[in-house]
Amino acid sequence: PDTVLVSAPARHPGAGFFNPTFSPLPIGDPNRGLENTKPPEYLTAASFDKRQALIDGFDRKFRERYPLQRVKQYSDFYTEATSLLTSGELKAFDLNEEKPEDRDRYGRDAFGQGCLLARRLIESNVQCVEVTCGGWDMHSSIYNGGTLPARAGIMDKAMGNLIKDLADRKLLDETLIVLTTEFGRSPVINYNAGRDHHPAVFSSVMAGGGIKGGQFYGKSDAAGHAVDEDGVAPADFNATIATALNLPLAEIVHSPTGRPFKVAHDGKVLSKLL
Repeated sequence: PDTVLVSAPARHPGAGFFNPTFSPLPIGDPNRGLENTKPPEYLTAASFDKRQALIDGFDRKFRERYPLQRVKQYSDFYTEATSLLTSGELKAFDLNEEKPEDRDRYGRDAFGQGCLLARRLIESNVQCVEVTCGGWDMHSSIYNGGTLPARAGIMDKAMGNLIKDLADRKLLDETLIVLTTEFGRSPVINYNAGRDHHPAVFSSVMAGGGIKGGQFYGKSDAAGHAVDEDGVAPADFNATIATALNLPLAEIVHSPTGRPFKVAHDGKVLSKLL
């Protein structure tokens, strides 16, 4: 697959406004890899081929009667799934291929194992891997034995080892790593010893392919309440990512309904980062 989604919530937008061909392959639990890929012992290769031929026979008549793009995409999913089932690349999804000490190094939590899986998929030429790390909606008791230090440690361990391994394998210069979120947390501690939603200021991290490391861009005020210098809009962020990946900013593509899009709308590229 071109795109793989690891540990994401069910509400993930998938392909968005575009057709299902662009939907990511979801992996719910990185420890379990790509499930339901091993055929039962009683199902021989010949029997499997007969079943596929039977499905195709039923579907062909339907496709001929309803020659719609969505119908074709449904059949294409079967073709792609069958191709993956018989591919030697399936082992990339199996974390049991890794040494126990390497799995420990990333952390045995979902995010750590997800980042390890991402490294394996990148080594197998998957173009885009998204790994979700949830649990940051901390409105109460985040310090003094609370959840924040533990979550930060989980992320630090996984991200650090992902960057290190990609660098050791000479893959970091051709792999863009982006760590981001949907909004920040309030600079003022609330009455429950937690932090509330704060979309006015938050940070993201970019590393690897196309990025000049060791710098920061933008600045908040002293309280972390508002942007003070060089604010970055989502379109600017997307434009910078697209430029690092050599994607055409000016090209217009269309959704199945004819809606026009550009990869970053009219965002400006943050050239200082590249």
